[in-house]
Amino acid sequence: MPSDPRPSTVLRPPNETAVNAPYEPLPADHTLVLKVIPMPSDANANGDIFGGWVMAQVDLAGSVLPARYAQGRMATVAVNQFIFKQPVRVGDILSLVAKMERIGRSSMTVSVGVYAERIRNQGHYIKVTEAQLTYVAIDDEGRPRPVPVHDLAP
Repeated sequence: MPSDPRPSTVLRPPNETAVNAPYEPLPADHTLVLKVIPMPSDANANGDIFGGWVMAQVDLAGSVLPARYAQGRMATVAVNQFIFKQPVRVGDILSLVAKMERIGRSSMTVSVGVYAERIRNQGHYIKVTEAQLTYVAIDDEGRPRPVPVHDLAP
């Protein structure tokens, strides 16, 4: 029987290779806003999750607190900082936490941390990504509008 001429892609088994990163607790001053598990369709040929997929999850997570605070439409206007600290792998349980850092007249700046629980080390968190994003409250025509003034509640 002839061999298959197509190139084969061999994915690394999820979470098999150790990552030398310290475990750390989820920060107490942040709010857990999203938990998600990346799937094989989110990975590259090496079994690592695409950075763009992680960025999309961070944007979703980062928008939760501003959406609550703005009490209406808002949009992402800037990714001020984005640091990939460790690889994310298929099957990791990701916890995305957020904290409002600054509230302006119409804008809100949020820090987001992404922590991974590896399959074989659940309950132990590794910080894999950190980011800071700015959102602006907008009206029905898409123009900036003032955010309401009230207490920050998670």
